Amino acid sequence: MAKPLRYLRLFTALARYGLAREFAFRMNFLVKVSVEVLWLGILLAFYQIIFSKTSVVADWSQPEYLFFLGCYFALAGLVEALFLVNCNQFSDLIRSGDLDVYLLQPIDEQFLVSCREIDWGSVPNFLMGVGVMCLALYQMGWPIGPATVIAFSILFVCGIIIAYGFLLMLTSAAVWFTRNQSLYELWWLVTSLMRYPREIFSRSWAAPVGTFFTYAVPILLVINVPARIMVKTMEPAMVAFTLVVTVILLVASRQFFRYALRRYRSASS
Repeated sequence: MAKPLRYLRLFTALARYGLAREFAFRMNFLVKVSVEVLWLGILLAFYQIIFSKTSVVADWSQPEYLFFLGCYFALAGLVEALFLVNCNQFSDLIRSGDLDVYLLQPIDEQFLVSCREIDWGSVPNFLMGVGVMCLALYQMGWPIGPATVIAFSILFVCGIIIAYGFLLMLTSAAVWFTRNQSLYELWWLVTSLMRYPREIFSRSWAAPVGTFFTYAVPILLVINVPARIMVKTMEPAMVAFTLVVTVILLVASRQFFRYALRRYRSASS
């Protein structure tokens, strides 16, 4: 119990330091938040135009799709705030040799590499996403109970872990590639699929794409499963599959990260 508390205290201290540094450059923070608000507004306007022409998109009504969009914005905001800025700097640590300093610290290397900073400018994305989800539930008459909220919360966390697992494995590849910009372009390409319901890919030539990104590279599980359990129906098989994938990716990404570190050659070697 002492070890988790130690990491929690360390994370809290790093978060406070990051927040103080962020507010030292308030204008940069405000500009970034403004850009994210504009981006959310553009997405909402885009889907408003679509639903002005039809009442259903891939079996999702307008309030249901609005909840789906809010879920995506909240989850993507958390992943970006907690992990992306750190993982994006990993290749720089390798090239500069600064990774040696992190490896010498009496703390878990994965924690330091992936959780040492918080991008506070992305935290409002989570809050805006929660607001959009609440608006969607209000439009639907709030047809949910405590059990549904608990199930959604668990699967939402599972979605974060799945996204983190993929991101950590892409980050680890920087040990061999040194510069991993092209890998992060692949990350943005793949995660852009999270914005769409899985049903979009099930009734066209893109069905193999939906199958591939559901079962082989299960990025479509990240938003689809928690959003569906909240505003549509529960699919026990997909829920169980999501839980299994979460555990597998959590273990596999850590093992791959540690394998990559064993192949790392320090600046002094």
